[in-house]
Amino acid sequence: MMKYPIGVQSFEKIIQEGYVYVDKTELIYKLIKGGTIYFLSRPRRFGKSLLMSTIENYFMGRKELFTGLAMEGLEKEWLEYPVFHIDFNAGNFKKAGALEEKINAYLHDWEDVYGQPEIKMGAGDRFARILHLAYVKTGRRCVVLIDEYDKPLLDVLETGLTTVVDGQERLLEEWHRDVLRGFYSVFKAADADLQFVLLTGVTKFSQVSVFSGFNQPKDISMDSRYDALCGITQAELESCFAEPIRELAEKEGVSVQQITESLKRRYDGYHFSEDMTDVYNPFSLLNVFDSLRMRDYWMTTGTSDYLVRLLSRSDENIEEMLSSYYTASAFADYKATAEMPLPMIYQSGYLTIKGYDRETELFRLDFPNEEVRRGFLAMLASGYITKSDARMASWAASVRNAMDKGRIDSLRESLESLLADIPYDIRCSKSDGKARERDFQYTFYLIFRMLGGWKVYAEKASGQGRADCIVETDRYVYIFEFKLDGTAEEALRQIEEKGYARPYASGSRRVFRIGASFSSRTGNIEDWTNEE
Repeated sequence: MMKYPIGVQSFEKIIQEGYVYVDKTELIYKLIKGGTIYFLSRPRRFGKSLLMSTIENYFMGRKELFTGLAMEGLEKEWLEYPVFHIDFNAGNFKKAGALEEKINAYLHDWEDVYGQPEIKMGAGDRFARILHLAYVKTGRRCVVLIDEYDKPLLDVLETGLTTVVDGQERLLEEWHRDVLRGFYSVFKAADADLQFVLLTGVTKFSQVSVFSGFNQPKDISMDSRYDALCGITQAELESCFAEPIRELAEKEGVSVQQITESLKRRYDGYHFSEDMTDVYNPFSLLNVFDSLRMRDYWMTTGTSDYLVRLLSRSDENIEEMLSSYYTASAFADYKATAEMPLPMIYQSGYLTIKGYDRETELFRLDFPNEEVRRGFLAMLASGYITKSDARMASWAASVRNAMDKGRIDSLRESLESLLADIPYDIRCSKSDGKARERDFQYTFYLIFRMLGGWKVYAEKASGQGRADCIVETDRYVYIFEFKLDGTAEEALRQIEEKGYARPYASGSRRVFRIGASFSSRTGNIEDWTNEE
């Protein structure tokens, strides 16, 4: 029976206790032998901590743990280096002083081994001294591994939390940036004492000068050679997990090919470079195989609070994001603001590369898979829909049932009940606080995309205009036109005059044209009419 390392991030424990391990050691060997200072960005729960633990055990010379892995045949010397592993995962940095306490705790422990400073020094200088003493004492250069280096920044991003420094009040976000900049400056001062350095995190904060104090690390986040350093490829899935795939297929009463296609649709689709190597989310896959149930596991571990805070202040339209092309710097470097949240959305794993034009060097982004698409749209909706999770699930089931069976009256009732739960200040445009037709259009688009299983279009172009929203199910096509403080008849007439339904005239599906008028005063449907 296979054991799945869900929540286990220790390479030593995985090997010694017989958990499944997808062998990444050939890539790790290539990385270690190819340079000195690296940075890697990957979404949460993508195996970054396990990667760090594997590298740590390699540099500790623990050959016995690598028996049977690619590294066993690649490495001949197995030397032991002084390793300094800093893990910011467990800290809660919303409390003033927590970051300094965390860093000082590590420094004190290392000074107990390598020697105390003779004079008072800042954290960066203390760390540089420790690294030098370790090199002198062991005769080998040092290895520094910093896991989730950006968590002290993300915890306080856009929170407005403050601290007092030298009698002056400062934003905790700015103070943490200064502390980390000073601490990371060690890598420039201690260059001669370093064998290997790797920093991992979700975001790349280079644009806000966190890395300005030392030699810039080589960013391998979009290096095609290391696409599969974290996560699970299609080949790894089929070779390492053939047994649980077969068991899952038997349980579901379908073929192995069908269950493999379902896994791919739901959990695959991450691409980290223009080579478009498919990578699965490992956390979701391991949970599927452990429970033999396909669920949205990655999303249930919690949303990214910093991203919710950023999006709550943004007017960005996700549909427009998905229809645009970008240079790599537009989404790969940290420049996220409420006006341009794209870098944070991409780096957090909610969008990924889905297309690349080599001639123009432009990228197209989209949701990686069904799990993430549903989760992201639900996260957006949760910002302004006040229903509880249970009520929301019941509401979603009623809408799916109505649209799958062509029950227009039930659909209207369900939509009215949802709109009644959206507060006035949220359903209005953030720019001037006034309700707009576009706000209602985008709300409906999010709702239908969130429900899943259908093709949903916003502003779908035809020969004479753009339909506000079109939803295609297996048996029906719903064409919506919205008016604010107008009439439903006016909206319905526009569908007819602009010919929005013509592309579906020769198809076998029943087509509903729906005109809906909203009240800027009540924020709900004031008038509704439909024709088949």
